[in-house]
Amino acid sequence: MAVSCLPTPRLHSTLTPSRRPSIKSNPPLKPLKPSARTESRGLASPTSVDLNSPPTEYIPFDDHDPREQQPRTFPFVWMQTPEDPLSEPHGARRHLIIRDSLVTNPLRFRSFNAITGSPRDMVSTLKACLHVGRLDRAAAVMQRMNALYKPDAPALLAAHNEYIRQIAWKIVTGRDQHLLANLQKWFEVELRGRGVVPDADTYALMIQAILQDIDIARSNRSLRRYLHLAHEAGVQDELMNALLELLDEQDFGRVTRVTTSQPVSVAATPTPKHDFGPPTAPSNKSNKSNKAPSELPEVRPVDHTLSSLRALKQSLSVFSDPSAVASGDAPKSTPEEIVRQRDIDRQLRMEQDTYESAIEKWRSDDQQLKQRGISSALAQNSFSTMMWDWHQTLEPALQEEIKLANEAEGKDRKSQEDDERCQYGPFLQYLDPGKLSAITIVTCMTLLGTARTGDRGAAISAVVHHLGEAVQNESMAAYVKKAGGPPLRPQRLSGVRSLTAQLRRQTKGVFTMTDDLPDPFNQGLKGYRWSEPVKARIGAILLSKLIDSAKVRVFRKDPSTGETLEMSQPAFVHRFQYGYGRRIGMISMNGAMYDRLAKEPLATSLEQKYLPMLVPPKPWTGFQEGGFLTSSQPLVRIHWSNVQNRNYCMVAAESGDLSQICAGLDVLSKTPWQINGPVFEVVLEAWNTGKAAGSIVPEDDELELPSEPAVKDKAAYTNYLRELRRIRNLKQDHKSERCFQNFQIEIARAYLQETFYFPHNVDFRGRAYPIPPFLNYMGADLCRGLLTFGVGKELGAAGLRWLKIHLANVFGYDKASFEERVSFVDDHRREIYDSASKPLDGQGWWLQAEDPWQCLAACKELRNALESPDPQAFVSKLAIHQDGTCNGLQHYAALGGDSMGARQVNLEPGDRPSDIYTGVAELVQAGVTEDARQGSELAQALEGRISRKVVKQTVMTNVYGVTMLGGAFQVRRKLRELYPDFPQTDAVNSYQAGFYLAKKIFKALANMFNGAHDIQYWLGDCGGRIATAVTPEQMHRIEAAMAGTLREPDEFRKTPTSRGREHGRKAELLAFKQSVIWTSPLKMPVVQPYRERNSDLVHTKLQRITIRNPSFASPVDKRKQLQAFPPNFIHSLDATHMILSALECEKRGLTFAAVHDSFWTHAADVDTMNEVLRDSFITMHSEDIIGRLHAEFEIRYQGCMYMTAVKAGSRVGKKIAEWRTKFSSNSTRRNKVQEVRVKELLLERRRLKLLASQQAEERTEGEAMVTPGSIFEQSEGEADLALDEALEDVTIGSASSARTNKLQANMKLEVGDEDNIGSGATALDDELGILGPHFDDDVNVGSVGSEECDADIKRKATKARKTMKKKVWLWRPISFPPAPKK
Repeated sequence: MAVSCLPTPRLHSTLTPSRRPSIKSNPPLKPLKPSARTESRGLASPTSVDLNSPPTEYIPFDDHDPREQQPRTFPFVWMQTPEDPLSEPHGARRHLIIRDSLVTNPLRFRSFNAITGSPRDMVSTLKACLHVGRLDRAAAVMQRMNALYKPDAPALLAAHNEYIRQIAWKIVTGRDQHLLANLQKWFEVELRGRGVVPDADTYALMIQAILQDIDIARSNRSLRRYLHLAHEAGVQDELMNALLELLDEQDFGRVTRVTTSQPVSVAATPTPKHDFGPPTAPSNKSNKSNKAPSELPEVRPVDHTLSSLRALKQSLSVFSDPSAVASGDAPKSTPEEIVRQRDIDRQLRMEQDTYESAIEKWRSDDQQLKQRGISSALAQNSFSTMMWDWHQTLEPALQEEIKLANEAEGKDRKSQEDDERCQYGPFLQYLDPGKLSAITIVTCMTLLGTARTGDRGAAISAVVHHLGEAVQNESMAAYVKKAGGPPLRPQRLSGVRSLTAQLRRQTKGVFTMTDDLPDPFNQGLKGYRWSEPVKARIGAILLSKLIDSAKVRVFRKDPSTGETLEMSQPAFVHRFQYGYGRRIGMISMNGAMYDRLAKEPLATSLEQKYLPMLVPPKPWTGFQEGGFLTSSQPLVRIHWSNVQNRNYCMVAAESGDLSQICAGLDVLSKTPWQINGPVFEVVLEAWNTGKAAGSIVPEDDELELPSEPAVKDKAAYTNYLRELRRIRNLKQDHKSERCFQNFQIEIARAYLQETFYFPHNVDFRGRAYPIPPFLNYMGADLCRGLLTFGVGKELGAAGLRWLKIHLANVFGYDKASFEERVSFVDDHRREIYDSASKPLDGQGWWLQAEDPWQCLAACKELRNALESPDPQAFVSKLAIHQDGTCNGLQHYAALGGDSMGARQVNLEPGDRPSDIYTGVAELVQAGVTEDARQGSELAQALEGRISRKVVKQTVMTNVYGVTMLGGAFQVRRKLRELYPDFPQTDAVNSYQAGFYLAKKIFKALANMFNGAHDIQYWLGDCGGRIATAVTPEQMHRIEAAMAGTLREPDEFRKTPTSRGREHGRKAELLAFKQSVIWTSPLKMPVVQPYRERNSDLVHTKLQRITIRNPSFASPVDKRKQLQAFPPNFIHSLDATHMILSALECEKRGLTFAAVHDSFWTHAADVDTMNEVLRDSFITMHSEDIIGRLHAEFEIRYQGCMYMTAVKAGSRVGKKIAEWRTKFSSNSTRRNKVQEVRVKELLLERRRLKLLASQQAEERTEGEAMVTPGSIFEQSEGEADLALDEALEDVTIGSASSARTNKLQANMKLEVGDEDNIGSGATALDDELGILGPHFDDDVNVGSVGSEECDADIKRKATKARKTMKKKVWLWRPISFPPAPKK
């Protein structure tokens, strides 16, 4: 949310009107790092409603919302967080609420003097000009903002503060007296002279500047004046708080000598060294390779990979090249300290600048070839030398472009090209032309030289966006490094706190510390983000210069003479192609480039800095502070466009609400890891043979392309094209997988003798993930087999037993009792010894395992333990896994008190574990057998092919929101994988089999989980109501718009040009903007990000580019909000359980790791960890989670109205239709539906207001009014509501009509109700083509390119249109149905 162009959201808050946001940072964007001062004091509390208090039946609508009177400059609520969030009483829970429904799409004004008309872009341009030293341009932008904004506009003051902050910092660093005089003149003339009222930050920045005046007497006079002005404005306390952050001890002491009768001293504190955690504990050597990486053979590279293997090796050179790390050992350092410092130095080297490394490598390779006497023509056969040539040509071209942009600034009459240069010129100057050149080359080669794009190229819009994003990210890093001074050191913080304590005592409590509030203008990274049009223009100019500069030498034979000819051709080709009814600009590489890529790996990579760490990661202390030592990563993985989600998480992090999340991530991050040396040696040997071994992909895919049919039969040719596409996709997947494994093995080889760590962060639901992308323990079987803990523990009797159970589990014998699994291992001891001793030359028993490489690791570990003198004393590092049984269903069973479902997912004790996948497979097989007996040809083809593997993925993801279409494609893919010979005829094929079996699976699940079905339906119903709701703020603005009294935000002097006609403005106000938001048990706000996307047309030098410009002012995507809510809610509970378990394991001294619902520890500690897992699960579900959620919704969305519908054929539906015919008779034809909806909304709002009046006459008038709402209230209740089609995709399986009607009528169903859902999947019989997204992680099963899928989409759309005619919509005050009882 750009504060400069959008209305600031309002909130429930106890802040006084005099309070303003406080800007605490110097020029760099400071991370949200809570200080001890913040942690030790009580924070300002929001208006929080006791969740035990009964919800108000009706929230009266006043003509003027009282919240309109609250200050609009501070959009957040602060909360006080208990140490244990789960220990709060039910009524003590506070929730973060940001009132942002009035946020609208960005305003635009007319461009003036080459200054963009977008206020948001003005802010970005201002920052860019200040950073690159274009103070004259920055002053022009500020003067334009002075002309647009009213003096009291918060955005204008924030812009002035930013301008003053940058100038003040230049004065501090350069002591420029002329600049200081100009700044003081600006303060008096352009700020105070124009009626802008300074705040505490303005005065603090001016004081910081005037302290640099060489005339001490004049400086003191100015200091006293600014302090006096601050006192008159009533912001002296905030001023002192800001000065604590801005000034050093000496300058702050000077200020205090002016404000107090005696000076205050700050005790000096010795500078502590940065603590990267305890030294690495000495580890057992049993799993380390006896050979150093240099003694092992090289990893055989993939011949045709398009990966960045050479650049990866360059990054890994710190492991093999001692000269790569500077030696700075202190003379009195211990050996442990020397090793630790060396690890820190190597880690910092790995996190160095990727682009500078690329330039240095290109230059070095070119020089080496020239020293060997290789000519330039021959040298261009190497990618490095070719890209060096590009760089040498592109860098001066960019220098010339920047020069032209600067010259355009000084022209009195500017052409259109000059205007464009003025707009993007400042952004190009954040970075030097050399780095811009490297970013352009590396990004384009990475995008166009990947296996996914191939010779087809990529869309211009995509390449331009990635280029602009890359430049923005690097510019952001440069901004922080160049503009800011050193961070606040720990000893300075200590001194400042001591100073503050003394100052409080001396002033007898007059001076009070104020609460730290985030700055909406410069908060974290949000205020710095460039708009999509700016990034598009930056990317387009860089790409156009690359196209002009990059050449490749092409050799061709003359067909007539046979002579080889050499020519220079453009390396990149800009062309157009037609698709989806429009012309699309494409960029692709020269064909000669692809030929060269097939022979030489591409030496560029943007992910080198994100490798496993050699030292413990930094603890998470803020939204941007934690993990890697220098590379900034956010605590929560949020897409840059999800501004609403970012706002919530940043405020929650600053207020301390995410402290439990941070602590849990720290537990995962500081777990040490090592490479399993003996297993790696086997992996390397198997890989270099080029043959398949376990999950290693063979070098030759042995896939043959089908032959084109000789007869041009339409059906045969269609089948040929389908098969051709399938084989090509398999080949591409095969190559991509082998390339990725090549990366993993190369990294493992480099880390062979190291102890390393994985920094973690979370997604928007709270699920934890390792940040390093290539090699981590969340990877597939190969990765997990290569990894062990970095520290070991003696097995003991229990540990030896669990090691055997683990081996049986990874082999696939995991559904027997524990004793049977131990016996299974004892019975196969001969095979286990053979596998451990001769893995590639023996019987290969381990290769039969479900997870072969993990099985091999367990075989070697067990063999080593049994051959040791005392197996129970053997120190084991192997991670033992404890996996949840369909964890989503476990949570649903606990939420719904579903005893039958609990037994299916092992929540109840038993002699042997239940296997829901096998149970579902048996039910499906029974149904298939019955259909086959009745003559179904498809069922007969499936006889004997229904296994646990076929149904597992669909069962597992059903609870996470997979639709019928998604489940069908999962089954189809598994059938093709397990049975390549499955018939592919018109009558029987894998497509039809997928839908047939998916129906059977859904039906089986519906029979098995009643309670889960009820909870899912309730969650989906609540999500649907929220997604179609409008807020009281919106209704107030709509009423003003209808009355003609709506004005643009009063912060502007001039009228914007971008609103269009009045009806368009009203439509934007009426848009449904309410995301489904809830608070996890760990107090993490979860905001669903699913919204519609707007498109903008941007004119660039290359072409006109249509870009998606997402905004949280856009309407929500109702279907996604509704369907994603149940699975995302379960994911948030899943994440809570994992974090609680991690924290408790840490307290008990256990080494812990987790893959969502799979928990890892040493064999000796498995029993303890299991106890922790059970206790954490019970603790969490002992709370009334659904009751809390219901109460939170009542508070968060109180006063909203939502749009629902009744059945058109019902009595109430007919009455509403009859009433509407009369009511809407005077509406205009154009936008009639929208106009009627607005009028009915306001009519219902007025009726409810009158009914809630204290005047009897008004209540009587309200009772006499007839609206669709009043007609509905006289009906039979919610039983008349029409079923939302989107809910059909939400629940487990499909509901019978009886049970659905009961759920619809909000009847309190008990688990085991006789009208359960076992009567069949009738609702799905007619709708096999329901298309909806699969919300489990990042998989989208809807993006399948098949003709059948297109037909299903059309059928679904046709049915949706018909269904709309069977409903009658109406407005109702939002309420939520009672939560299902356990």
